[in-house]
Amino acid sequence: MNNLKKYIAECIGTLVLVVLGCGTAMLVGCDAASGGGYVLTALAFGLVIVAMAYSIGNISGCHINPAVSLAMLIRKQLTGRDFIGYVVSQIIGAILGALILKLIFGLGGVEDMTGGLGSNGLAGVGGNALAGLIVEIVLTFIFVLAIIGVTSKTDNSAVAGIVIGLTLALVHILGIGLTGTSVNPARSIGPALFAGGDALRSLWVFILGPLVGGALAAWCYGYLEKD
Repeated sequence: MNNLKKYIAECIGTLVLVVLGCGTAMLVGCDAASGGGYVLTALAFGLVIVAMAYSIGNISGCHINPAVSLAMLIRKQLTGRDFIGYVVSQIIGAILGALILKLIFGLGGVEDMTGGLGSNGLAGVGGNALAGLIVEIVLTFIFVLAIIGVTSKTDNSAVAGIVIGLTLALVHILGIGLTGTSVNPARSIGPALFAGGDALRSLWVFILGPLVGGALAAWCYGYLEKD
């Protein structure tokens, strides 16, 4: 039952991330000519992490991201069974979140300024998959490295959620104009399934890139913390 509660928490957290993060992007758009949209979207994603960290963090650890769960698996802070349970729950949450956005924007007749439920894409890197892959690996590496570092000491528990949220906002500020910033396979899968087209065709980049970046961060921190 305890494991089930963890999975439910991860599902809820990822749902909230997609609804508020992608939903904000859909409302304000991500036009490079208007930096305000970048900042609002970045803050939305970051603030969701802060809110969820202090609400479900004590239940599941608030991964709400397969790349984070993979890093914790590598660091042996998560069992293989829980890793599978977390990832499945996160993907379900992201799909439900995207469905909620589809219903709200569809039934309410609200214009989606992103054109695809806030899905990720390669337009900012000229459609080049390798460039997009590099962006996602680097940004996820930075994000997950910060997570591992700030959560590695119990003394940081009071501020961990804030640090993680601000780091996510930071990587979004750069990444939005390049790939829309995924750093989270689940966050990308949900909207892409409903957006279809290019979002679905390039989805592999936003699954592979964050997973590689998360794994590299886990291995790198493991090396740095050794005596």
